[in-house]
Amino acid sequence: MVLENSDLEGDIEVSKSEVEKERENISAWLEKPSFRIAILSTFAALAVVFGYMLAFIPNIEIFTLTIFLSGFILGKKEGLIVGLLSSIIFTFFNPLGSSVVALPLFLYQIAHYSLTGFLGGFLRHYLNKRDYFKPKEDLYIFPILVILGLTGALITFFYDILSTFFGAMLFSQSFEYFLTTYLAGIIFTTTHLIGNVLGFIFILPGLIQLLIKLLD
Repeated sequence: MVLENSDLEGDIEVSKSEVEKERENISAWLEKPSFRIAILSTFAALAVVFGYMLAFIPNIEIFTLTIFLSGFILGKKEGLIVGLLSSIIFTFFNPLGSSVVALPLFLYQIAHYSLTGFLGGFLRHYLNKRDYFKPKEDLYIFPILVILGLTGALITFFYDILSTFFGAMLFSQSFEYFLTTYLAGIIFTTTHLIGNVLGFIFILPGLIQLLIKLLD
């Protein structure tokens, strides 16, 4: 009888392990370190390429979305690394002017995009515990779209307001100067905000589904 109970507990543990693995959507490919490194490098390269492609279109970008997606697919640590590498390369060689000369702004941009990648992994971990998150079926459902839209809005809002703050502080320490600078660019920041929210709502769910299916 003790043996039967032990076998039953073992079966339950195996079953729970399989369910947890299924909920985490672990890909056999992503369990290989060499493959993870290759995908990580690809995400970083794509982020930089997309950044340069849209650099001359004011405040329209998918740089943020690409970094966030990398964390969502690969995990928090890998997303942070993608954000770190791609932001260093992009900001250092930005065709519109490198922010390296403004060190506080440069450091903030690196920190922001690193955290963006980390946040992608964090949100994936959160959604894996929700019954409505079914990437192999459909992600264009109301709760997912609301979460992704709000995430894109918050990431963009904090980037715009803090990058303006650090940039303004290079010229003046007064709050009035920062406020004037921010309000002067409100059209561009609004465009940036709307563009990223739409990208997170309409583009990101499809890319998540596609990549999860490809890596399955």
